[in-house]
Amino acid sequence: MTRTKPLLLSGVVSAALAAGFLYAPGAEAANWFELQGISPAKAPLFGVSGFIEPTVWAQPGTEDGLLHEVPHINQIGPDFSQNTTAGILRARIMFRGNLNPNISYFVAGEFGNNGFTHVRGGYQPGLIDGHVTFSYIPGARVEVGLIRAPSSEGAMQGFMSYNYVISATVINQLMNQPMLNSAYVSKDSPAGYLIPGTEKLGVNGYRYPGAMVFDWFRNGAWEFTYGAMVGMYGTVAAGNQSNEPMEAVRLQEAYILGGKGPFRSDIQGGIWYQHAVPRFDGVNYDMNRYGADLQYLQGYMHPWGRQFRFEYMRGNGWIDAPAAFNKADLKQAALYQTQLYPGIGNKAWGYMVEGGLFLTKHIEVNLRYDYYNRLPNDPAQNRIFKTYAVGLQYHFTPLTKLMAGYYFRTLDVPHPNATSESVANSVDNVFALQAMIAF
Repeated sequence: MTRTKPLLLSGVVSAALAAGFLYAPGAEAANWFELQGISPAKAPLFGVSGFIEPTVWAQPGTEDGLLHEVPHINQIGPDFSQNTTAGILRARIMFRGNLNPNISYFVAGEFGNNGFTHVRGGYQPGLIDGHVTFSYIPGARVEVGLIRAPSSEGAMQGFMSYNYVISATVINQLMNQPMLNSAYVSKDSPAGYLIPGTEKLGVNGYRYPGAMVFDWFRNGAWEFTYGAMVGMYGTVAAGNQSNEPMEAVRLQEAYILGGKGPFRSDIQGGIWYQHAVPRFDGVNYDMNRYGADLQYLQGYMHPWGRQFRFEYMRGNGWIDAPAAFNKADLKQAALYQTQLYPGIGNKAWGYMVEGGLFLTKHIEVNLRYDYYNRLPNDPAQNRIFKTYAVGLQYHFTPLTKLMAGYYFRTLDVPHPNATSESVANSVDNVFALQAMIAF
């Protein structure tokens, strides 16, 4: 087994779930279907809000010992040209309101520099949310448009509830799907396709066009919520990339400990499933994702307030592996192009655990561990990503905060060759600092 330099932490540590959603500060519960699906009952016909995230990343930029190039894992996306940089990770403007008591809408544009706005190697701002919700049928609200699909709790959160600048690898790689030019006839690798960066159409930000039926039901302190969606595999930038529908469903149960609004105290568990049939090079492929999660929050922005979150997820079928290097003059094409493994026998799985504690009303400390095992069915391509993260946050208000994090990263290669061993041994740790400012 090959791994990076020894870690400074040992054992599995936990870090924090900060429940809360900027988009609906007057909402009645920390329920992502409710907070993102409808506007608050007293919302006006037209409302404007948004947030901006100035961000700094720093890492040594270590070269691998064989090709003497800095691998992608030691550079900052989405263009992977620097190892230390500053920029605006996300900048979003949002419009929402109620057309009448039973019809609400939500439209949002993304202008930051990130995977969503990085299309065909260039910057392209885009529509990241756009839906209308009809609440005429008791027990079955209908949401239509560009929707954050039912899935893992981590993929459904609003960004203002994040505790870390860098997302957990298991969620980012399994759930935040990169859109690929389905008309591109690529060169086959021994196990799949090789996709150059010019054919990548950005990531989907966990959103899909479609229609969803959802609602929630209260019985004392208990709350049951469901969401079921039928849509298409694609985005506004990429268009439809399948000739078959995608399906997604999530069921969750919460026990509300007290309070209300997006930072309520509760215990919540959920199960979920997604299935899509992406079409590539004239062939339909299955993409399955499923998992379970558990969250606990009590005392947000109160001394000794505490948070916990655990997520487990699996995938099979359509699995992608990002490029290892930037330069196209390397001898092996597989090193500088995305590798796509679409066959149903391909697998990936992982989990993450977080925990956090408010030391004062404003100061929160966080710990997180995430594990992602990609392609265990293919010994030559099997990679295991492990990250321990330590975080510190200062909450000025529930909507504005400063957060810093240090990420201790390990890449294991169970069956290494000279190149994969060299890359694994070069993996850097990362420091990231971010301000999250809402308006």
